[in-house]
Amino acid sequence: MTAAPGPDPRFDASATVLAPVTPYVPGPGAGLRVDDVSLTFRGTRTVTALEGISLDIAPREVVALIGPNGCGKSTLLRVLAGLISPDRGSVSIDGRPVAGPDPAVGLVFQEPRLLAWRTVEQNVRFPMELAGWSAARQEARARDLLGLVGLREFARAKPSTLSGGTRQRVSIARALALEPAALLLDEPFSALDALTRERFNAELLNLWQRTGTTIVLVTHSIPEAVFLADRVVVLSPRPGRVVAEVRVDLPRPRRVADLDSASVSSIAADIRAHLVDTTDDAIALAETRAAIEAQRADGHAQAVHEETAPGTPAWFDPFRPEDDR
Repeated sequence: MTAAPGPDPRFDASATVLAPVTPYVPGPGAGLRVDDVSLTFRGTRTVTALEGISLDIAPREVVALIGPNGCGKSTLLRVLAGLISPDRGSVSIDGRPVAGPDPAVGLVFQEPRLLAWRTVEQNVRFPMELAGWSAARQEARARDLLGLVGLREFARAKPSTLSGGTRQRVSIARALALEPAALLLDEPFSALDALTRERFNAELLNLWQRTGTTIVLVTHSIPEAVFLADRVVVLSPRPGRVVAEVRVDLPRPRRVADLDSASVSSIAADIRAHLVDTTDDAIALAETRAAIEAQRADGHAQAVHEETAPGTPAWFDPFRPEDDR
């Protein structure tokens, strides 16, 4: 599935100066298993987020989760990380049940969530401090990680002086601090412009090849999912269920230019076919129709013009007097 590690140049934050990387030995990665997981949030409103999710993720596999807003992608990631316990089903890593936050799992949020009063190096060292590592071990590990993400020269900088993409690199380095066997990423590059996002995706693949971690990535971008993943898991609208698993049989290492190939277009079309009924517009339309039917059933429905009902093509003239229609 993977090619032997090759040359891996890293860019600094200005993307103009090459920075050397400390040699890094890839790890074995971890196998993840999700078995019939369901989860309902109860409060002023009861919401079933996940229903009957089952997945097997192989060691060192890269899996992308894709689906409409509110389908439970981020919730599933937090269940994998041990931050939320499911109502039903189980999650395990290398056969060991996940019952809470696990040092074998690193999590990167959509926002970097760095500690503003700490330097870049101090942010990376923070998980090691909590784990009780010695100062010397923390320093050596932080130096290696900052070299890995191309930010060693920014070790003393504060997060407020860095770009959004650079802060996210710090966040990824911090997530790798305790040498996790699995890395979970919740749309880590969604705030970046398209060109920068492509470059960071390529860097993420280089990082994956060097560290050997298993990666589960949440994304709304089909091209990003195809470029990064070995497999794309498509989730249904809420409650989230697995509606398809699309294999990405593209050779590695991958390059941004590969996105223009016919194979990528074919895989992307397959994913889109499974998303036809899961777009936000389709969900909104279904919810509107359901609300109207519920009103009619209760006898409180307001008058609805047939030609302006949800889903009707806007071919009519809304300004034409009703008597002329």
